[in-house]
Amino acid sequence: MKTILIPTEDHDAMPAVLDSALLIARAFDSYMEGFAVRPALGTYVTVEPVSSLAISGAYDGDAPAQARSQFESFMKTHGVPRADGEPATLSYGWPMAEAADDLFIGSYGRTFDLIVLGRPGRAPENPRMPPLEAALFESGRPVLIVPPIAPKSIGRNVLIAWNRSTEQAVTNAYALPLLRKAESVTILTVEGGTTSGPSGEQAARHLARNGIKADALTLKPGARSTGEVILDHAATLGCDLLVKCAYTQSRLRQMIFGGATRHILTNAMLPVFMAH
Repeated sequence: MKTILIPTEDHDAMPAVLDSALLIARAFDSYMEGFAVRPALGTYVTVEPVSSLAISGAYDGDAPAQARSQFESFMKTHGVPRADGEPATLSYGWPMAEAADDLFIGSYGRTFDLIVLGRPGRAPENPRMPPLEAALFESGRPVLIVPPIAPKSIGRNVLIAWNRSTEQAVTNAYALPLLRKAESVTILTVEGGTTSGPSGEQAARHLARNGIKADALTLKPGARSTGEVILDHAATLGCDLLVKCAYTQSRLRQMIFGGATRHILTNAMLPVFMAH
């Protein structure tokens, strides 16, 4: 987690995004890079009809300067120096003068260890969905999705939403640096919310062989959805990070029928470490 990309724009979760990125950067002595992100030109704020998440936004020509000012002011206030060389240490950079659109996140993010974004919401002032989708589906890198209120810690008490899938195995592998620093790791399997694959106990054994102690737990959902069980149990345990893969089902099927990813993206009040 030595290099962290922070796409920056005017939304209500941006302070929490910066606070959360700094928590990770202090833990790993990381370089943080920001740039101004914008929607495709000529579009306006709309809401995705099924998921009710904001998917686009009007573009303010002053946004790049405002984004840079917010980013650099935050870094200076928190005593983070401007980067002046390699290898990475706790530092920041803003190398791009102009804003780039959402799709740029997917390509540029491939050269970073982590991308940090706000959790999309329903209102125009909330983070939008396209930056997150570009990061998840085009970068090949993990994404930290931050709730509107920044946590005081990230990664001390971790819940892994184990659904036995290839996508979750990949997400676990990306999360290993964080898991090695955790004080508590729980692997949660929700009955009926899995595909065929290794059990939670087998996933815990894999982590143990990597020097990470984890407890495996299986719960029956009852009347709740898989996503509800995951978030409820994270709250019960007092977790400060959820490790969850993105869209094991197709996104269209998630939109029509619901799914754990959609529920978590809509409702999570803790940071979610997600990959596809």
